[in-house]
Amino acid sequence: MRWQVHDSSRGEKQKHYLCIDLKSFYASVECADRGLDPFTEKLVVADPDRGPGTICLAASPAIKAAGVPNRCRVFQIPSDIEYTMATPRMSRYMEVAAKINSIYMRHVCPEDIHVYSIDECFLDITPYLGLSKMSAHDFAALLIDEVLKETGITATAGIGSNLFLAKIALDLLAKHEKSGITELNEHSFKQKIWFHQPITDIWGIGPGIARRLGRKGVHDLAGICATDPKWIMREFGKNGEYLIDHAWGQEPCTIKEIRNWQPSSNSLSSGQVLIRNYSAEEARTVVREMASSAALELRKLGKSCGQVALWVGSGYIKMPDGRRSVMHAGGSMKLHERTCSPALITKRILAIYDDKVDKRMPIKRISLSLGALGCARYDQKSLFDDENQEKEASLADTAIAIHERFGKNALLKGGSLKEEATMRERNLQIGGHRA
Repeated sequence: MRWQVHDSSRGEKQKHYLCIDLKSFYASVECADRGLDPFTEKLVVADPDRGPGTICLAASPAIKAAGVPNRCRVFQIPSDIEYTMATPRMSRYMEVAAKINSIYMRHVCPEDIHVYSIDECFLDITPYLGLSKMSAHDFAALLIDEVLKETGITATAGIGSNLFLAKIALDLLAKHEKSGITELNEHSFKQKIWFHQPITDIWGIGPGIARRLGRKGVHDLAGICATDPKWIMREFGKNGEYLIDHAWGQEPCTIKEIRNWQPSSNSLSSGQVLIRNYSAEEARTVVREMASSAALELRKLGKSCGQVALWVGSGYIKMPDGRRSVMHAGGSMKLHERTCSPALITKRILAIYDDKVDKRMPIKRISLSLGALGCARYDQKSLFDDENQEKEASLADTAIAIHERFGKNALLKGGSLKEEATMRERNLQIGGHRA
């Protein structure tokens, strides 16, 4: 275990990482495409067809400065603020993100880049500073200037001697700098971040972890360092080691290790939030669609599964005492044999649904997963396999080929034509939003 402070610069070359974020990315793209300045134009990205309760996916810096939070709902925007609403265009955002990544790759090899999200990247610039004869700050400024010049998108950057420090420099400090660039090492980290509150501002520490630390009287990273590490390990298990490392400003993981990491087990999952509360009968249609779609995706990947799971949740329900609560139901099932059969997988998931879900429950959220994945090629054939299974496999392969060539809505099951079905609309979306 790594509990002692160490000087990471001894015996090895000082590392320099960048964490670059594209400021209010979706909103900035919409402004750039309209020839507007996001720092003066009040704009939010939200789908008007989803009503006033829809979440704003992004807000321009100008409307944030007027007091509108980034992930608010449309109805929460004060009525006295005049603003532009832009319908999400996910394919456009992906196109711009790809262009920006190509700008990074003019100066940094792809092996030294880790795409963290559509608008955020980590870069190991250590090998390039000597070649370019530039400081880390100047190198970051070069990338930011090229991105702004070629796309109209403003970026900010954190620089750190490890990935964690680069991320913290970006999240907590860069936005306060005129240049949009800040650098942290393990020494300056203790000066500027150790006593920062709330602790939930720290990458990787959510409200749940903060509450458990708070019960111990710990409210900042300095408090973690002063706490008995044995208690932290007992309380948080493996995550306790990460908490201790980060509290000391340490992070041993590198971009190379991230790129080479392979999970010990994997699964295929799917989920969606419905536009309204569905009855149990209506939601069953959606579950059937999701199960069939997930099974086809599994077969497309050449995988089979040995376990299925389903979970559903309600919207907020008003309790007799006035409190609001959420209901949950679901479960998992281990399969007798591995399969990628859409019919069998759908049958098993619907069996969980019929067994576990209260038919009076209003359903707002649905998620399912296919677990214990393996290579379908190595599945052992059963004595009970018949021609019907071979026909189903051939039909599934044909459906996949049609979807790839003509789009997923070119071939649908009859259930997807029902009024409550969601598959047709979701096939036109990326990440649950308009493509």
